[in-house]
Amino acid sequence: MPLLAAGFQPPRYFRNPHVQTIGARFVRRVKPLPYDRQRVTTTDGDFIDLDWLRGGHERAVIMVHGLESSTRAPHIQALGRTLATDGWDIVAMNFRSCSGESNRLLRSYHSGVTEDLAEMIQAVQERGNYPDVALVGFSLGGNVLMRYLGEQGGNIAAQRIRMAAAISVPMDLAGCAENFKQPANSFYMKRFLRSLCAKVRVKREIFPDAIDYDAVLKSENFHDFDGRYTAPVHGFDSAEHYWHSCSAGPVASQIALPTLLLNAMDDPFLTGTCHVEEIAECSEHLFAEISVHGGHVGFVRFGDEGRHYYETRVREFFRDQWEALK
Repeated sequence: MPLLAAGFQPPRYFRNPHVQTIGARFVRRVKPLPYDRQRVTTTDGDFIDLDWLRGGHERAVIMVHGLESSTRAPHIQALGRTLATDGWDIVAMNFRSCSGESNRLLRSYHSGVTEDLAEMIQAVQERGNYPDVALVGFSLGGNVLMRYLGEQGGNIAAQRIRMAAAISVPMDLAGCAENFKQPANSFYMKRFLRSLCAKVRVKREIFPDAIDYDAVLKSENFHDFDGRYTAPVHGFDSAEHYWHSCSAGPVASQIALPTLLLNAMDDPFLTGTCHVEEIAECSEHLFAEISVHGGHVGFVRFGDEGRHYYETRVREFFRDQWEALK
């Protein structure tokens, strides 16, 4: 039932998915949010940095970024500003090693680190004691969020989480990894590997004998990198085991609170299996809006005070769900 009509229509000259994906970062100037940073020590002795924007509200939204991004990303800050003006305190989570400082352990983060999200939800509640919390995830962070909601099922209500939204989500990690081998995606693949391998070199200095670093640094795609680093470091048997264990698609039907999934069919990172339309049609809680255009975390349009479509759409969805709670 909650399969929504697509509401995004880009300008004709901005329909190309790569223009949407890349251009989203450059078509507007996003003023940085005045974050207040909190360092949270994890149960395994590592740390995760949370960036807060507090406005004295009684509800908070926890935002989770994508692969090799951070809370400084323009889309995180832009949506944070939009929701802050709508009466939410903002908590933006940096994955391990993404806050500008390498984390302490050999492990880092990946598409299924739901245990880290769970710890940060608890940390937010311990500091703010909010009666109402929402979650927002972009790209990889969206998969972590959706995977977490599916794993929790009906137990999520006890955590005072009321609603969620996820944008440009790789719900099928294996399909997306294969998609990145396409020549059209070589620019993105090289960019991600450059950033990931830079962090691996830091790990080699601290843990010189832990893994075969030379093999990792020769990775040419996600199958290589995830098979040589992500999987063995995080307890998976192979890249395929990691992808199967961490994709949100297989657990999406178990989501038990109102959740908006906003994807684009022309997203160069995703495959058709990421849109889970059949699951949404049978779900009472998963609202899937799949646009023809939009690219990856693009959804660029002009007007609406400079907001991109996902900002307006998430705000509207949260407003609707908030009214339904009253």
